[in-house]
Amino acid sequence: MMSLRFHFYFLILCASIIIPTKCFGNICLPKDHVALFIFGDSIVDVGNNNYINTTPYLQSNFWPYGESFFKYPTGRASNGRLIPDFIAEQANLPLIPPYLHPGYNRYTDGVNFASIGAGVLAETRQGLVIDLNTQLDYFKNIETLLKQKLGEEEAKTLLVKAVYLICVGNNDYFVPFTTNSSVLKSYSPEKYVNMVIGNLTTAIKEIYKKGGRKYVFLGLPPLGCVPYIKALIPGNTGACMEELTTLVKLHNRALSKVLPKLKSQLKGFKYSIADFYSFLIERINSPSKYAFTEGKIACCGTGPYKGIPSCGGRKTVKEYELCESISDYICIL
Repeated sequence: MMSLRFHFYFLILCASIIIPTKCFGNICLPKDHVALFIFGDSIVDVGNNNYINTTPYLQSNFWPYGESFFKYPTGRASNGRLIPDFIAEQANLPLIPPYLHPGYNRYTDGVNFASIGAGVLAETRQGLVIDLNTQLDYFKNIETLLKQKLGEEEAKTLLVKAVYLICVGNNDYFVPFTTNSSVLKSYSPEKYVNMVIGNLTTAIKEIYKKGGRKYVFLGLPPLGCVPYIKALIPGNTGACMEELTTLVKLHNRALSKVLPKLKSQLKGFKYSIADFYSFLIERINSPSKYAFTEGKIACCGTGPYKGIPSCGGRKTVKEYELCESISDYICIL
């Protein structure tokens, strides 16, 4: 997981929350209230994996996760807040909790469906994560609950005004290289990317059918250059994994082409896309320009580049090292 100490330069399609209000039973909402719904993986998961039957490798609900901001582990794969937390704060919303959080029912502010390790494809870490299709099912459950609370018309209005943050696809490319999967041998890079993008496009259209009009997309980061992947390359040369980098670039290019098509096809469809790849590779290669000191070694882990994911000592490898100053590092783990 990458450090989040940076200014978000992509458009956050959120309106300010102001009075007057509308009330539905005991629920009162500002007239211009905008909810935030989040779909994705570890970059945006705020704790759903705390509540599913999975492995410690796909959880972050133990120390030292959360030590910098919350002062306790929340399930975020970070030392502090994640992108949706910052967006919520800028939109004057409370931090949006995970869908599976017991007792949470203020769905009018939005919900976070993301899951550490999740992919667009159901086969990606199947049975251990909440894949994108299941996240969509959860969203449809929320639609039903909103209709019960607000009525059909107001629920539809809330969903149309809402912002949808989507950050998914990383694991569809990352996992085959870390699990000795043969899936990439069955497809050319272009066909595999088209399959991922095709499934993602279908998911976007499903959200649109339920009212979604305003979207924020995160492009894939430089996965081939993260410490975990570099530690897998024989010789510890420090080089990025070119095969994975190629897939990431193909995906980002395909996503940037499909979104304008959706805008032309779907009335009212608006989107912003963050070039996460360029943003992070610049900081990895030139950390001092951005007030960091280390861009290529993780803060927490063990082995080459601290790339073996042992942070917290609850995973397969128990030994780990934790850096003294987390804020100096681009890569947290």
